Amino acid sequence: MISRRQTAPRRVVVTSLLFIALVGFAAVAAPRRAEATASIAWRVENPFRFFTDPRDTEVHRQVYRALGPDQRATPVLSGERALQSTDADGWASSMYRKTCWNNNRFKCDTYEDYINPTSHAVVFRVEGIEDAKMLSCTWLTAPRGSEKPRGDALTQSCSEPARFVVPYPKGAVVTLEIGGLEVAKADVRVRDILVAGMGDSFASGEGNPDLAVRFSRERAADYSTVGFYSGLTGYPARVGPWRDLGDKQFIKANARWLDQACHRSLYSEQLRTALQLSLEDPHRAVTFVGVSCAGAEVTDGLFLRYKGNEWVPDPPRYSQISALAEAQCGANATQQADVPEAYHINGQVPELKDLILRKCPQESARKIDLALVSIGGNDIGFSRLLANAVLSNQSILRELGGWLGEVHGEAEASAQLKHLGARYKALNRALHNILYLPWDQSDRILLVAYPGMALAGDGSETCGSGNAGMESVPDFQLDAVKLRLGTWFADKLHRQMRDSAYEFGWTFVETHRRAFIGRGICAGLSVSGVSQVDDLRLPRKIDGVWTPYNPGDYLPYASRQRWFRTPNDAFMTANFHVAAGMLTKVLKIEPFAPFQLLLATTYSGAFHPTAEGQAAIADAVVAKARAVLAKYGEGPDADASYLSSIKPDEALPAAVDEPGREIPDVKAVITTPAAGAPAFVVEPETKGVKAVVSGPDDVQVGVMPQTAQPQPGVLPPVTGAATTAPLPAAGAAGGANVVGSEPLAPPVGVAAPNNTTQPETGLDEAKELLAPPKIDVPLPVAGSEAPAPDTKAPATDAATAPAPTASGDASTGALPETAIRPFAPASGSPN
Repeated sequence: MISRRQTAPRRVVVTSLLFIALVGFAAVAAPRRAEATASIAWRVENPFRFFTDPRDTEVHRQVYRALGPDQRATPVLSGERALQSTDADGWASSMYRKTCWNNNRFKCDTYEDYINPTSHAVVFRVEGIEDAKMLSCTWLTAPRGSEKPRGDALTQSCSEPARFVVPYPKGAVVTLEIGGLEVAKADVRVRDILVAGMGDSFASGEGNPDLAVRFSRERAADYSTVGFYSGLTGYPARVGPWRDLGDKQFIKANARWLDQACHRSLYSEQLRTALQLSLEDPHRAVTFVGVSCAGAEVTDGLFLRYKGNEWVPDPPRYSQISALAEAQCGANATQQADVPEAYHINGQVPELKDLILRKCPQESARKIDLALVSIGGNDIGFSRLLANAVLSNQSILRELGGWLGEVHGEAEASAQLKHLGARYKALNRALHNILYLPWDQSDRILLVAYPGMALAGDGSETCGSGNAGMESVPDFQLDAVKLRLGTWFADKLHRQMRDSAYEFGWTFVETHRRAFIGRGICAGLSVSGVSQVDDLRLPRKIDGVWTPYNPGDYLPYASRQRWFRTPNDAFMTANFHVAAGMLTKVLKIEPFAPFQLLLATTYSGAFHPTAEGQAAIADAVVAKARAVLAKYGEGPDADASYLSSIKPDEALPAAVDEPGREIPDVKAVITTPAAGAPAFVVEPETKGVKAVVSGPDDVQVGVMPQTAQPQPGVLPPVTGAATTAPLPAAGAAGGANVVGSEPLAPPVGVAAPNNTTQPETGLDEAKELLAPPKIDVPLPVAGSEAPAPDTKAPATDAATAPAPTASGDASTGALPETAIRPFAPASGSPN
C-alpha cells in the first residue's frame, strides 16, 4: 500500500515532464516546419488611388474575386451586373463624393501629392503554415534607401493580416519570424502606373450620372397642353418639395456627376478600365487622371478650352491636353507653351493657329503609362447626322441648333471627315511633345472605337422607323432610311479612326463593337407584360393610374437588353432641366415648359451607352491594355492565374469589321434593300441627303415598333407575353429626397443654329441660351500679365472671365431683370 502511494506522485511528475518536453519539442518543431512551407503574400491596400476610401476599392475587389472563370472573360461587365443587383441607385451613388477630384484638380486631403506617391499601404499575410491561430508571428520591415536600416515591427497571431506603409518606388524587405526563427522573406516593390483618359461623351460616361434623379410615386408633371406640344401631361415628377419646374427646390434634385460641367461619372469606360487594371494585380496600384468631357472635339476640347455640357460655376479651367499636363506636374508648376505653328498641320486645322498650351517641364512630368482616347465623333458632326435620323420635320430643335438640333446630311459630314486625319495627326504630336509619351512607344495610346447604336441581326440590319423609346416628346420620329445612312457613315468614321491609329502606331480598340449588335437603341419591347427594365415606354399618369409602371420603380442601372439610352431612358435617368430664372430672363414669351422637356430628353444622355455598355467597352480596352503593359514589363507578376486562359485579343469576339472590307457607295446603301424590304429611293441631293421609303415600314428588317402617344382615359391594349420578371408592385416604397448643391446648367459649346426662325416664337432668345457665353474682353493668359486694350486674344485654353450670373445689371454684362413667371405646375402635392 505504501509503495503504491509513493508511485502515483512519481507518475504525475513523469507525465508532466513528458508533456513539457513535447510542448518544447513542438515549439521548436513548428518554426522548423513553417520555415519549410511558409510564404508571404501581399497586396496593395487601395490599388485604385482615385478612390480615397480603401473600402470603396475593396467592394470592387471582392466582386471581382467572386467572379467565375467564364465571367472573368469580361470582368468589368460581369462586375457591373453583380453590383447593379445589390444597389437600386447604382454603386457610384455612394462613392463619387470620395474621390481625388476637387475644384477641377486632382487634389484631395488623402494625399500630399496624388500624382507622385511616395508610399503605399500594403497588407501582408502568411501562407503555407498549419494552425496559424496557435502561432505568433513577428513581422519586420527594412525600407530600401532609408537612413534607418530597421523599419516597423509587429507581433501578432499568424492568422491576422499585417499592414505596413511601404516606400515608393524603392520598396522594402519584409521578414517573417516565428519563435525567433526567420521563416519567410519578401522583396516588396509596388508598381504604380499612371493612366490618363481624354475624349468626348462616350468616354465621360454621359447618360450615366453617379446619382440619378429620383421620381415621386404619386406626383405627375404637366409640360404643355397646347399647339404642337399638346398632350404633354402626366409625366413623371421628381421627388422633393418643389412647386414649379426649374425652381430652386427642383434644381436641388438634379442628377449628380463626378464632374457636373462635363457629365463625367464613375461609370466612364476609361475609369472602369483603370479600376479593373488595379484589381487584377495585387502588386499594382493605379493613379488615374480622367478629363473627358461630353461634347468635346479634338480642337474644342482637347486643344482649346471647352466649358462642358452644363453651365456651372466651375467649368474646366483648361483644355484637356493642358489639364493632363497640369496633372503630370503634380505639386510642381506648369509653364506656358506658345506653339503657334506646331499643330495646325499646314493650315489643315486652322483652329489651332497661334495655339497656347500648358506644359510641365520634362524633369517634373510623371510618365504616362497608358493614354486612353475616345474622340472624333463630334469633329465630324455625327450627332447632327443622328439628328437628321431622329428629329421630326416639325421639331423646334431643328431651329434651335444644339447637340441634337442642327441637321447634317452626308455631304456636310463627308466634308468634315476629310479633316479628321489632320486633327488626329495634331493630337499625335501633342501626346508626344506636350505629354511626353515616347515616340517609340506609341502603342501606349489606345484609341477606342465607337459602338454601333442601331445594329441588329448579324450586324448588317438596323432599327426600323418608329418612335419606340422616344415618345417622351413628339419631336422624335426615327427614320430608318436616314438611320441606315448614318450607320453607313459611322462605318466610314470607324475606318478613318482605324487608319489613323495604324498610321501613328496607336493601339486601336474595336472588339467591343460586335458585343453591341442586338443591344442598340431599339432593343426592347413596347407592349404590356414585359419586365419594366426592357419596356421601352415612358411611364405616364392617365386618369390617375401610372402606365406601364410607376416611375418610382424605375431602376436606372438595372441590367437591360439595350446598351444605349433612349430619350425615354434619358428623361428617367439624368432628367436635365435648367433653372427657371435662366429661361424666363432669356425668353421673352410665355413660360416655355416644353423646352425643359426637350432638354430632359436630349441633354440627359440620349443615344449614349448605358453603364453596361460602358463596361463592355472597358472590357475591350482592358484586354488591349494588358498586352501593352506586358510588352513593357509592367504586367502582373503574382496571382495572375486567371490570365492563363485569356489571351489579350480573345476576351471579346472579333471585331465587326475587318481591314480591307470595301466601303459601299452611299447610293448602294440606300438603294439596296434587305430581303423582303422595300426599295429605297434617293432624290437628287440639294442640302444634305433626302430619301423616302417606297413601301410600308412594317416590312423592313429590324423594324422598330411604333409607340402611340397615350390618350387621356385610354389605356394601351394588353398584348404579348411576359418575357422576364413581372413589374414591381405599384405600392413599393418610393425614393427619398436628394439634397445637394444647386448648379445652374444651360448647355454651352454647341453648334451654330440655322438662321430660319418663325416670327414671334422666342427662338432667337432660345438660341442665345444654347450658345456659349460671349465675352468681349480679351482673354487673359494664365501666368502672364493682362493684355493691353484691344489686343486680339490668341487661341488658348487659359481660363476666361466667368459667365454672367442670372441677376445683375447691364453694366456688368448680366442678363436684365425681368419678372419670373412660374412654369406649368405639377399635379399632386409636393412630397
